[in-house]
Amino acid sequence: MVWFLVVLVLLFVVFIVVLYDVIFSSNKQYMGDDNSLPHGAGYDAYHGTITKCVKEVMAVPYEEVQVKSEDGLLLYGKYYHLKDDAPLIMFFHGYRCSAIRDGNGIFLYTRKLGFNVLLADQRAHGKSQGKTITFGVKERYDVRCWVEYFTERFGKNQKIYLSGLSMGGATVLMASNVGLPENVAGIVADCPYSSPKAILCSVIKQMCFPVKVTYALAKLSAKWIGKFDVEESSAVEAVKESDIPTLILHGDADDFVPCSMSMDCQLAGEDHVQLVLIQGAAHGMSHCVDTPSYEAAVYNFFEKTGGIYYGDSIRMRELSNG
Repeated sequence: MVWFLVVLVLLFVVFIVVLYDVIFSSNKQYMGDDNSLPHGAGYDAYHGTITKCVKEVMAVPYEEVQVKSEDGLLLYGKYYHLKDDAPLIMFFHGYRCSAIRDGNGIFLYTRKLGFNVLLADQRAHGKSQGKTITFGVKERYDVRCWVEYFTERFGKNQKIYLSGLSMGGATVLMASNVGLPENVAGIVADCPYSSPKAILCSVIKQMCFPVKVTYALAKLSAKWIGKFDVEESSAVEAVKESDIPTLILHGDADDFVPCSMSMDCQLAGEDHVQLVLIQGAAHGMSHCVDTPSYEAAVYNFFEKTGGIYYGDSIRMRELSNG
């Protein structure tokens, strides 16, 4: 009987470790890179476009920059300086992806508008340190570290925008209530989830596992091994407490992160949050599927929040429509 209980405990421990590894770890066998392509009906037709844009981004010179997170990790990013005194947009990529792969669309468009750009490696991704992906719980403070770094480097008048896709979109929304400085002018979030709990439960359900039990064990593995609580923060609660102007874009054909999650975020901050749905776009594909609508929404948001404030505004609008 004693041995039977010992075996049960060992099996339970092994299962928790495996669950942590599959969901939260930086295990390289699960990680994508700059050239990884999503597959499926909503993606395959756009492989050529994605590959072309990735190559364009990779050809642009950059400065490697780094900051130290509040818990002591070195975080790396690629900084692309185009013009002194221009607005800076910081992009944060999605779960087990890369900034160049996820952010090539917003990178190329904002460069065309004259922005300086940071493509950040989220903790436990790329060159950044860390072994645990916390779905925005700790990453939101990493965002603040990057904001503080560039504010100190360029001054308190440096206009900064935060942007992200999927987990990166949720991360920048979750960062909106952590005491960001006033020079953060706005947030552009593409297909974010409403909370770590919500996306974990949604994916568990999609995989046909029992939701309550599997989520409880996943939460335990995060707490026990990853040393964080998946319910400590949510995009919905952060947006509710923030007043930073925010644009959320989401494909209405997203079957991974339901667009209802973005709707929840918009309702939580309807006085300062705008939601734009892109017809026919799968997860993270809004820019590829309907580039004109996507870029028009982003341009109008920048114009409203002071991001397009230098140079010939008529010329900028021509570029935004080009």
